[in-house]
Amino acid sequence: MKKNLLALSIGMVAATAAFAEKSFDMNQAEPFEAKVLVEGLKDPWDMQIDRNGQLWITQVGGDIAMIDAKSGERKVIHHFDNVVNGGIQQGLLGLALDKNFLSGKGDNILYAAYAYKAADSNAYTKIVKLTLNAKADKVEKEEIVLDKLASYTDHQGGRLLLGPDNKLYYTIGNQGANQYDRTCMADRAQRLPTAEELANKDWAAYQGKTLRFNTDGSVPEDNPVLNGVKSHIYTYGHRNPQGIVFAGDKLFQEEQGPGSDDEVNLLEAGANYGWPHVAGYPDNQNYIYTSYATAEKCGELPQTIGDTTFETHGGEAPNKMVAQKETDFVQEANYRNPLKTFFTVRNGHNMFDKGNCPDSSYLCWPTAALSSIAYYPKDGKVKAWQNSILVSGLKSGAIYRMPLNSSVDDVQGELYKHFASPNRYRNVTVNHDGSKIYVMTDTQGASLGLDGKQNMQMQNSGAILVFEAK
Repeated sequence: MKKNLLALSIGMVAATAAFAEKSFDMNQAEPFEAKVLVEGLKDPWDMQIDRNGQLWITQVGGDIAMIDAKSGERKVIHHFDNVVNGGIQQGLLGLALDKNFLSGKGDNILYAAYAYKAADSNAYTKIVKLTLNAKADKVEKEEIVLDKLASYTDHQGGRLLLGPDNKLYYTIGNQGANQYDRTCMADRAQRLPTAEELANKDWAAYQGKTLRFNTDGSVPEDNPVLNGVKSHIYTYGHRNPQGIVFAGDKLFQEEQGPGSDDEVNLLEAGANYGWPHVAGYPDNQNYIYTSYATAEKCGELPQTIGDTTFETHGGEAPNKMVAQKETDFVQEANYRNPLKTFFTVRNGHNMFDKGNCPDSSYLCWPTAALSSIAYYPKDGKVKAWQNSILVSGLKSGAIYRMPLNSSVDDVQGELYKHFASPNRYRNVTVNHDGSKIYVMTDTQGASLGLDGKQNMQMQNSGAILVFEAK
């Protein structure tokens, strides 16, 4: 039988191309055995585990599917016909299961977030409540929870979570503002809504935020009051937050940085996480916030410019635009530093040394391109992993593990890298007892191979990999 190799950072793992034989030979340094559960999914994005251990996934093109956790058999239970598929960051993204899903108590409810084109020809994000007919394995009702949120093909955020407080949480990015084809679009991550906007259901200020809302879309009574207004906004100052998870009653989020300084944050109600004024810590290292929208002739600036490529000219910002060091940011009482960054580098670091990345220089930037976050429980099966945060990386195809302290409110000790392979890891999910870790891979894109050089072909395209405790 022809085999492809999935090489991990802790050894070599052989993965079969056919699903009939899915076991691996794994180095004993890791307390897990690995296998490929399924391959050939089309742009999978989110993944949830139900009370029976089965997997529920979204695919960007509009499918919600159930994956049998033993056989890998896939069954589409719903398709959204009106999804706008603008690439891996726009389409059907976040998925959440109601706490009573498949319990036999009441309706079987799922929540999903997807992009669609409205009558005004603009794309928006809609969060919906779905009622599943479990006997027929199909959705029989769709209701709108929250509508007309911003939608774009870049920095969408898009992760949806039902918290232990029975509130929905949704991460929404800055929509690619202040870079590339949106160079002249002002970043709204610090902008807060007015009472008039809230009354008119104008959610323009929700970009770069974490939202918290009731399952009917209303604003919870205990949401924070920001600038005199209580809205759906729970935290703000985010760039591209693609993952969110509860560890007990503590809420953690990962966020993609510009060319350095991806972040893992502990979220607190009403807190400000600094973007776009601060990337990582306010240390003035390798980042200056440049507001291109304030340039005298912004339209004449090259649209290839990114939010990390600005260099001052003799200490002056070109075209009279506003440029600001991180330490110039007014650190109000509600500003919070990240718990961990990936990775901070000194000023003068050459971001565009093609080196091992001649066709995709961003692969060699000092970031991991974090894409999701999970919690390995305090009583999980593998003792050494207990009470840890796991984050998935797109660029290196790896899972990064961060042990937490006993109070579950800070990282403690080293950063560990696991399961590295020539893939882009889109999502990591841990089952209820920690006996299995599921990792979802992208269909398209580029990553770093195990040799540190650019890899333009995924080893396991559109796959779910399973790492099971020995």
